[in-house]
Amino acid sequence: MRAAFATGWSNLQSLAERRLPALTRLKRAETLPILLHRRRIYVVPTRFGLIYSAMLLVMLIGSLNYANNPALLLTCLLGAAAYLSVFSGFRTLNRVELKSIKAQACHAGDTLRLSLQFGSTAPVSKHGLRLRMENAAATEPMQSPLVFELPAGEVQSIETSLPAPRRGWLAIGRIRLWTEHPYGLFHVWSWLHPEQSTLVYPRIEANAPPLPQGNGEARAQITARDEDEFGLLREYRAGDPRRLIAWKASARQDHLLVKQFESRRGHEVVLAWNRLDGLDAEARISRLAAWVERAETTQTPYCLELPQSRLGPSLGPAHRHACLRELALMPEYAA
Repeated sequence: MRAAFATGWSNLQSLAERRLPALTRLKRAETLPILLHRRRIYVVPTRFGLIYSAMLLVMLIGSLNYANNPALLLTCLLGAAAYLSVFSGFRTLNRVELKSIKAQACHAGDTLRLSLQFGSTAPVSKHGLRLRMENAAATEPMQSPLVFELPAGEVQSIETSLPAPRRGWLAIGRIRLWTEHPYGLFHVWSWLHPEQSTLVYPRIEANAPPLPQGNGEARAQITARDEDEFGLLREYRAGDPRRLIAWKASARQDHLLVKQFESRRGHEVVLAWNRLDGLDAEARISRLAAWVERAETTQTPYCLELPQSRLGPSLGPAHRHACLRELALMPEYAA
């Protein structure tokens, strides 16, 4: 019986996909940009709209019963205003386009900051637009929606956020966009479901121990100190001291060159997975993530050794991202 019901439900969903694509589209992720049009915008009356309709009905019955032409005229005018508000609300949402989504990097347990780029192909401005992220509404159902306007022919950046409870890839999820412009009588809405995910870095261990002692060879780093050994020549930049200008070399090249020196400072540290005995997999990942951030803060070259890879030694934003990415995408069952 259960198998027959499951088969019937699957057949019904397939039929709906074929016959009613506008109603089932909201379940499928779409590639950006996403353009709203008449086949994916829905309209229902609000609570205020239902009360307003009931009032008009009472006014209509009363004006007809007492043959009151002015009251009948007023009822028709109010009804016409309500009728036109449907088209005004529809026009507000029609031709709105989600162009791109930019996400800032964050760690698990923090809030993921998003920048949604909206535009419009319509020649008129859009007023009273409201937005809510479905994933954010699931954790904070009482959170107020974002209200914004969309000037004609311009791109508007809307800042919002999502909770990031776990490391790894986080799907942006569905976005509900709606308006009750101009009178609040009708609720006009649509769904945006971008096919986009962002990487959430691992959670940083609180009060992590100091970095392990460096055991690698010293790495030469380029600095601007003239008391160290000569390294190389580079082009002059505004603000460089005059004493560092290589006049002879500049004369040969017909443009100013500056001496750049190198000093040997710091020793690389090895952040090894296998040296964290006594910690479970997630605790190891959190500690290694904390050490990566601390090494970047102290400008200490570091090497990350994981069961499946070895990164470094190096330093800088690209190396930091590569290390945190490897930690974020480690399997849940790692030990």
